[in-house]
Amino acid sequence: MNEGSGLYAGDGSVDSKGKPALKNNTGQWKACSFILGTFFCERLAFYGISTNLVNYFIEKLHERTVVASTNITNWKGTCYITPLIGAILADTYWGRYWTIAGFTTVYLIGMCTLTLSASVSALKPAECVGSVCPSATTAQYAVFLTGLYLIALGTGGIKPCIWPFGADQFDDTDPKERVKKGSYFNWFYFSQNIGAIIASSLLVWIQDNVGWGIGFGIPTALMGVCIASLLIGTPLYRFQKPGGSPLTRICQVLVASFRKRNLKVLEDNSLLHETQDRSSAIEGSRKLEHSNELRCLDKAAVISDAEIEHGDLCNPWRLCTVTQVEELKILIRMFPIWATGIVFSAVFAQMSTLFVVQGKLMKRTLGSVTIPAASLSFFDFVSVIIWVPIYDSIIIPIVKKLTRKERGFSQLQRMGIGLFVSILCMAAAALVEIKRLQLVAELGLEDEKAAVPLSILWQIPQYFLLGAAEVFTFIGQHEFYYEQAPDAMRSLCSALSLLTNSLGNYLSSLILTIVTYITTKGGKAGWIPDNLNEGHLDYFYWLLAGLSFLNLVVYMVFSRNYKEKKAAAA
Repeated sequence: MNEGSGLYAGDGSVDSKGKPALKNNTGQWKACSFILGTFFCERLAFYGISTNLVNYFIEKLHERTVVASTNITNWKGTCYITPLIGAILADTYWGRYWTIAGFTTVYLIGMCTLTLSASVSALKPAECVGSVCPSATTAQYAVFLTGLYLIALGTGGIKPCIWPFGADQFDDTDPKERVKKGSYFNWFYFSQNIGAIIASSLLVWIQDNVGWGIGFGIPTALMGVCIASLLIGTPLYRFQKPGGSPLTRICQVLVASFRKRNLKVLEDNSLLHETQDRSSAIEGSRKLEHSNELRCLDKAAVISDAEIEHGDLCNPWRLCTVTQVEELKILIRMFPIWATGIVFSAVFAQMSTLFVVQGKLMKRTLGSVTIPAASLSFFDFVSVIIWVPIYDSIIIPIVKKLTRKERGFSQLQRMGIGLFVSILCMAAAALVEIKRLQLVAELGLEDEKAAVPLSILWQIPQYFLLGAAEVFTFIGQHEFYYEQAPDAMRSLCSALSLLTNSLGNYLSSLILTIVTYITTKGGKAGWIPDNLNEGHLDYFYWLLAGLSFLNLVVYMVFSRNYKEKKAAAA
């Protein structure tokens, strides 16, 4: 039989009734359209809140620039830690679909709370009177943060599940569907950025010119549409069964290999323990072929004399299958690649914090129109929308001809290109700031928090380069973690991918805190004071560019030696 032929999906997926999924009736683009619709609405809601949040903290909650930037990066960091909760629930108990459905409800509650905090007079901080800006009360702050962190929890249940759930709609064993899956990751990210464009332009304008209540209310309504889109597509979806706790299986391998630490690793890999069935012992997972790395872990799959004598081959805390051991090996091999994504995410975090603050001190008028500083992120999203079809329709066909590979660039090559482009992004931001500070000095504005006559449009290159870096690195990460993850750990590996965003935000906060502490010694203004005109934001950008270069070097070393997983047919 040809690979991928037959009536049913060959990857073990089932339909909404729990029966084997018919290829012609389920999955592929007809199912993905509803998933992409769900994700589009969720991303539009998320960016509708996050894009202009720094201005809400500064103008409405009356916080200092550094405090506001730190609060936002900490919140965004939390948004990328909570996916661990959603991933474990999805892989262990609920499956991806029900995890998404449950957490969108939490998300909606958080959006409603946030909207109320910006609409109800008693929940809004008092307006400034002249130069006096009263702080928000404890209750006002508590309601606002409750809504914000419920959103963080809600998005945490959606993020690690939504793009693997979409990828599940394409059969890994069918060559035609496998190629479509490669395009799916590009267009998935494309839909996200369409939502982000609307948020960074229309919704930011509404928040700045109409009001924060309606500006938060529109994203709240969109979350209702998000839930509806998910539910309508239910009969068309393919579902992967949850395989049990991935953390438990990892611990079992570690315990079993430690217990057998004195046993000799067998030279004949065929003697290691594995089920004789076509599928693995792990629900919803294909068997993984043995690899020769990390042989010490193979001891967990060595059958001891005592186990043979007593016929005790069913205790996973003493004896694991080769597939279970290989799951842990894959995670260990992924770790160095995963770690290099943290610095890239620290660079990405600047778009919604310091890029915005920098833009506020530049000329923001274009004719009679005043451009909100946060709206420049529009060009990051435009960059993604431009680069995705260029990558999918022009770059990949050319690279396929040159390399004769199914997907052109490997996932690791794609990610490496993005890391290099991120260095150029930070260099561009630093050069703009150098020019801005030159004008500050020429006009004698060091002691004034005033904008200089340098158009905010000069920020476009740094946003455009950041968007290009995303297309290569972030989409490459999505594809890499889905393809290389063990079948029953795909949500977990998606969450680990998103965790780099969290740690990148925290790394950005840490670097910001350390730089502020060191550069303000002796009563100096420091690199990043409240009034950037007396600081040196360009030094901070050069620091991130240097860290990104070192990060790229480390990445190249580990990506060259990476061994891809090999899975048997389901």
